[in-house]
Amino acid sequence: MSTNFDWNTGPLAHGLQCYRTQQFFEAHEHWEGVWLTLAEPEKSFLQSLVQISAAFHHLRRGNRIGATSLLTRALKRLDLCGEQFGSLNVALLRNHVREWLTRKLSDHAPVEAELVVRG
Repeated sequence: MSTNFDWNTGPLAHGLQCYRTQQFFEAHEHWEGVWLTLAEPEKSFLQSLVQISAAFHHLRRGNRIGATSLLTRALKRLDLCGEQFGSLNVALLRNHVREWLTRKLSDHAPVEAELVVRG
């Protein structure tokens, strides 16, 4: 099992940059191409990022039901990961997703959830 993801080059890096600049559909597209090639547990982990990106894309389009469904499924996958996975701070990301599910989806808050890559 390898959890070494390269967030500095290639499609993962492009997706991360898109995510950080709130280009959520584009982030989803970059990561989905990689996700399809992976084995478990990396596949489920990256699928959670794809789902979060897609959720925020839906949220921007006013589809709160779709966003809620995708965030819920992503959280179930993230709950299977440790505090860190693939050099990402999963604990922080889980907290952000839970916050979105419990309060922000109804507050019409700006779309954001930080992805912190450990150097």
